[in-house]
Amino acid sequence: MEERVVRFRPTTILALLGITIGVFLVLEVVWIARQVLTWVLIAVFLALAMNPAVNWFQNHGLRRRGLATGITAVLVLSGFALLGFLFIPTLVDEVNGFARALPDYVEDISNRRGRLGFLEREYQVTERVRDAVEEGGASRILGLTGTALAITKGIITAIVAIVTIMFMTVFMLLEGPAWVERFYAMLPEGSRERWRDVGDQIYRTVGGYVTGNLFISVIAGITSTLVLLALRVPYAVALGLLVAILDLIPLAGATIAAIIVCSIGFLHSLAAGIILIVFFIVYQQIENHVLQPLVYSRTVRLSPLAILISVLVGAEIAGVLGALAAIPVAGTIQVVLRAWLEERRRRRTAPATI
Repeated sequence: MEERVVRFRPTTILALLGITIGVFLVLEVVWIARQVLTWVLIAVFLALAMNPAVNWFQNHGLRRRGLATGITAVLVLSGFALLGFLFIPTLVDEVNGFARALPDYVEDISNRRGRLGFLEREYQVTERVRDAVEEGGASRILGLTGTALAITKGIITAIVAIVTIMFMTVFMLLEGPAWVERFYAMLPEGSRERWRDVGDQIYRTVGGYVTGNLFISVIAGITSTLVLLALRVPYAVALGLLVAILDLIPLAGATIAAIIVCSIGFLHSLAAGIILIVFFIVYQQIENHVLQPLVYSRTVRLSPLAILISVLVGAEIAGVLGALAAIPVAGTIQVVLRAWLEERRRRRTAPATI
């Protein structure tokens, strides 16, 4: 049998090595700057959510984008300040009330009484905690090593993140259209309009999803808070805020929020727990079959299976933030892929020029 020798040019080997090293360096930079990239991603979502308001102001008399952006930013900050003024005092009172009630919960568990007594009767929680303390100390259970330093570092990081995200969002609103136009100017003139149309579709997909998802989460938080207040369940405002935050996570977030809130409802009373279960079942049916289809059908247009897969992949890659960004990213990929397939089909069916 004749042997065949495959030879590679030195330039091919060097190019392959260069590509491999380049990919490795890019991944390394992404990993090192993952926190900053997270801030950038949050700023992008906020800019997409606020951009319709900026465009509305520009279309109704405020031609200067800077002025429209400034008014939008002031209104958004004023809205957050108003929400903080309305909810933070109540939230602080409820958190303090929970802290004051915590020793009673611990005593009920230790004495095997009350609604939490089953934890000691069936799972021996007290003995397990005592054994863990004897083996590794309290720091092993509660993570108290360097707690003060960790809390201080976390607060400073949160403040820096909020300020940085605010400035990046404003700059993106101000300079975003110019960046997009510069990108289109770099493309070949023949394909410029086609990619402009693709960009508009991506903007409608991502921007519509972000604003719609925020709107749905606000509805979930408000309705949950009203039901909890009507049932006189403690920590109603805090639990409603938790529902609104978790509802941002597609598919699984609302279920997790329902489990947490219903559990606390059962601790309050059996009737409250049952009513909350019924409420969340009914509300999730309305959200899944009325609210979400309105958002997804007009924006991402993904099937439920594609949404589930994208959320699972996003959560595996980047946790909660990945789950939040999964659907708009999947919608963007779908828009680009559809545009590529349409262009390929057009070239195949176009008459050959002589």
